[in-house]
Amino acid sequence: MDFVNSILEAYNEYVGSYAILLVLIPTGLFFTFYLRFLQVSKFGHALKIVAGKYSTKKTKGDVSSFKALTTALSATVGTGNIVGVALAIHWGGPGAVFWLWVVGFLGMMIKLVECTLAQKYRITNADGSVSGGPMYYMEYGLKDKLGKYAKYLALIFAFAAVLCSFGTGNLAQAHSIADSMHSSYNIPEYVTGIIIVLLVLLIIVGGLKRIADVTVRLVPIMAVFYFVSSIIVLIVFYKSLPGAFKMIVTDAFTGTAATGGFAGAVFIKTITMGVKRGLFSNEAGQGSAPMAHAAAKTEHPVQEGLVASLEPLVDTIIICSLTALVIVVTGAWTANDSEGVNMTILGFERGFGKIGLGWLAKHIVTVGLFLFAFSTIIAWAYYGSRAIQYLWGDKAIKPYYYVFSIIVFFGCIWGIDLVWNFVDTVISFMTIPNLIAILLLAPVMKKEVKTYFEYIKNFKK
Repeated sequence: MDFVNSILEAYNEYVGSYAILLVLIPTGLFFTFYLRFLQVSKFGHALKIVAGKYSTKKTKGDVSSFKALTTALSATVGTGNIVGVALAIHWGGPGAVFWLWVVGFLGMMIKLVECTLAQKYRITNADGSVSGGPMYYMEYGLKDKLGKYAKYLALIFAFAAVLCSFGTGNLAQAHSIADSMHSSYNIPEYVTGIIIVLLVLLIIVGGLKRIADVTVRLVPIMAVFYFVSSIIVLIVFYKSLPGAFKMIVTDAFTGTAATGGFAGAVFIKTITMGVKRGLFSNEAGQGSAPMAHAAAKTEHPVQEGLVASLEPLVDTIIICSLTALVIVVTGAWTANDSEGVNMTILGFERGFGKIGLGWLAKHIVTVGLFLFAFSTIIAWAYYGSRAIQYLWGDKAIKPYYYVFSIIVFFGCIWGIDLVWNFVDTVISFMTIPNLIAILLLAPVMKKEVKTYFEYIKNFKK
């Protein structure tokens, strides 16, 4: 395992991180200007769509836009919001948070684009259900431009998506749950692994509708629970908030060395950690969320794209920011012996300790992490099943679910370095082909936006 870990670490250090950095941010900037800041100008319109204002009874699809949104959010609101943010600050300093915000803002536009295209090129299965995602808009949308190579690109993406379902949506989440359970309650990792495997199997064999039914309940509960807890800490440390924001912005461009005995946080390390953890958190550009949004009931592809644009706002700009601010204002990031989930727990301990409730901290973080990570696991099981279906058909879905569940157990017992290095590697395999595809489909996207808002004018009349 040490040999495998060293290979993954070398790839991430010298290839993967820079490849994502050089493609992700420019793609987000391009579409933001190309589509005239649609994620900002039509924000209110997106909220109305989620509320069901523009839906009708004849709308085709498997689930509502709100359920598709909560399913996709359950996949993104996970370990990255608690552990990923802490790791970004640990290795990149507070300035990494600024770049995480950049990825969140640009990610709103990237999500809008990829989920619109997923709706446009989705297919209807023999049983009446629908399937969609990057592999479909690669194969059908790029056929005229790339010929037979469009199919090859789709196959590469689908295979990478299966690997990523084992990494992003499985190993990292399961490991974080087991680690927090062991740290907080001294529960052996293998015991946590067995319990999670059984719970996951119970839910995922029911398919998307059962997954959506679970996530539509879990996501609002876990988001409110974590939001309220974080706000309490920030109120207690309100005097430190201006200094925290100043430090985040200043360190983003200066690469000021992190204090507390960490390795020097040079500028490039700061930006790469912010981008990597931002991508891990909201998955914008990774091509995962389009698989959920492709199944949504909607009148027009752009309509679902606008719904999807809300995800990075909730996930990265709001929830990740809460974690980051708790860690920075309490000074938890300067503690030499804290990393990952322990750094976040320390931040909440210091915050709640000020009001005599420090003992609550580990329960808040552990319960929040369990809800976040578990919902991510079950949502990613669906994503992986869509990729498996594309590669090998419906007959391969159930065997995939069993393999996926077994890997949950290994995630609970493997070391943290191997888990996160594998996660960072497979994310790049999935993200780069997807970003290339949506850039090639930019003219199609612009045409869809134009026709959608013409449709809305008629709808209002």
